[in-house]
Amino acid sequence: MTAHPKPYITEAMYLELERNSIDKHEYYAGEIYAMTGASEQHNLIAMNLGASLHSQLRGRPCRVYPSDMRVKVLQTGLNTYPDLAVVCGTSQFTEDKRDTLINPTVIIEILSPSTERYDRGMKFQHYRGIETLQEYILVAQDEHHIERFARQDHSNEWLFSEAVGLEASLFVPSIKVTLALSDVYEQVLLPDAPLKLPHSTTEVE
Repeated sequence: MTAHPKPYITEAMYLELERNSIDKHEYYAGEIYAMTGASEQHNLIAMNLGASLHSQLRGRPCRVYPSDMRVKVLQTGLNTYPDLAVVCGTSQFTEDKRDTLINPTVIIEILSPSTERYDRGMKFQHYRGIETLQEYILVAQDEHHIERFARQDHSNEWLFSEAVGLEASLFVPSIKVTLALSDVYEQVLLPDAPLKLPHSTTEVE
């Protein structure tokens, strides 16, 4: 018995389905891929990152987009949903609907066991094709650790740096913000971290 090939899905078909879907899906080379849900740590880190970026970018011509903003890599055709995307300058979209961004300045992905290899490998390879992208940031959710890849002089050379530990911070030059790990991981209980109960003020006789 021979397996039937998967039908080719056009991007127009994907967008029509996606705009009426509750769940999010990636699209690449005629195929649609379901995206998995996020853990509590992932959601808390995303909110903390969004709050920190928003507060530091207020009053400047920059926008912070959460994970519901679709991003298309024009060079490869990938449609995906970064955990956070930042644009400084005028946001550009594929259509008047303004739901598919094409010119992010910074992309942030929060790593998880199911996506880490993809985020570090093939997905970053796609992202490097975005001409406006200046920095790609990976945030761990099982340790206090942020990695940064910065494009050098509009070339395809990327410089790596990292910040480790709650006392550390990471400067993001392209948008001139600082990510303090104590803010990014606020109220985030890491998998192996013991639960600390609040001290009671009640005296027992």
